[in-house]
Amino acid sequence: MQEDLLKILSNSNKEIDNQELMNYLSGQLSDKDRHEFEEKMIGSEMLNDAVEGLESFNDNKNVALFAEQLNRNLQKQLQKKKQRKDKRRITNIQWMFFAIVLILLIAIIGFFVIYGHLFLK
Repeated sequence: MQEDLLKILSNSNKEIDNQELMNYLSGQLSDKDRHEFEEKMIGSEMLNDAVEGLESFNDNKNVALFAEQLNRNLQKQLQKKKQRKDKRRITNIQWMFFAIVLILLIAIIGFFVIYGHLFLK
């Protein structure tokens, strides 16, 4: 369960140590470490918000479930974004160039056919 809680901020912010955050919330820090952590909280709005948000949970089981749900939703969103990006990628550029050249040739030939009929009479 503790490992799941550490995934909450995984690699999202280098200044926040997840283990230290969880130790602070569970009251396992010494007075000196607790004081240093609270000084970090004053300097970092994100850390302060993370602590406030995690403190709002009454039960550690709720925190674990919420963290798991957040991680799952984040993975789904990232997967959807990757799929959309892959769909927009042009896979066969050769065919695209061939189609453009073919359309231009048809337009040029059409122009000369129409021009020839109108002015050669």
